[in-house]
Amino acid sequence: MSISNQIFNEDCITGMARHLPDHSVDLVITDPPFGIEFQAKKANYNRKGGRVLEGYNEIKGVDYLEFTRQWLTEVRRVLKPEGSLYIFSGWNHLKDLLIALDELDYTLVNHLVWKYQFGLVTTRKYVTSHYHILFACQDDKRRKFFPYARYAKDAQHAEGGSAHYKDKEDVWNIPREYWTGDVKTPTKLPAELIRKILAYSSEPGDLVLDPFLGSGQTAVVSHLEGRRYVGFEMVPEYFEFAKKRLE
Repeated sequence: MSISNQIFNEDCITGMARHLPDHSVDLVITDPPFGIEFQAKKANYNRKGGRVLEGYNEIKGVDYLEFTRQWLTEVRRVLKPEGSLYIFSGWNHLKDLLIALDELDYTLVNHLVWKYQFGLVTTRKYVTSHYHILFACQDDKRRKFFPYARYAKDAQHAEGGSAHYKDKEDVWNIPREYWTGDVKTPTKLPAELIRKILAYSSEPGDLVLDPFLGSGQTAVVSHLEGRRYVGFEMVPEYFEFAKKRLE
């Protein structure tokens, strides 16, 4: 059984068990729920509440570790030995992700930081203007990685020095993207961020999974970059939004 270029309006834990065979996925890129009582319609990031889709599904903090164990267990089953996993996370439940990855015997390859161009203004603490990206795998000797996928070995960076070295540093300065159009989801990973991951950790024709599809961004960019995609989104409004984007 082969599943590709499909998305499902289902909970990813039961959905992966139902639809995805063992060792069928080459790469996972995902941005799970925050577990911070996230308010999708809060007046931040230049969003007007009436244009933000309803239904963001949040996970309670007390349930976050067990929830993480469950979906990472299914990911471990479906991921190929040579495959990789990229998880986006804020700092609030980063410890739960690290605990679950360790318990399930993943290898943490890199702890990357995505530095974006703004955060929320604060008066009693420092501004949070970055995201964590956990790059993990099952078999560190077999995982795919293409070190010169974006820059040739002898290419020079515009600021001087090796371009491929600069591109592979573990702090990534990539601007957030702004939605255009009448409706939007509250969060979206920049296309450039996904393209970078796809280039280094996958090949054309590979199957890319996003268990928490949201706006469909991972699937859309994967398709544009010649990869196959599969994804799960349990909120009907988000699923329909992603489906329209893919169509």
